[in-house]
Amino acid sequence: MNLIEHDLARTHMRELQAQADTAARARRLIAARRWARRAERASRRAARASDAVW
Repeated sequence: MNLIEHDLARTHMRELQAQADTAARARRLIAARRWARRAERASRRAARASDAVW
């Protein structure tokens, strides 16, 4: 009985770890998209500022 409980606990921990990994990947993807948008806006601002100088 103890072995079965141990296997169940280990399986549950693996599932929780997989869920945590998935959530972490999602957070990193969201952050990467946010930084890409910020970089694109900064690039456009820099281009407008450069055009204004000339």
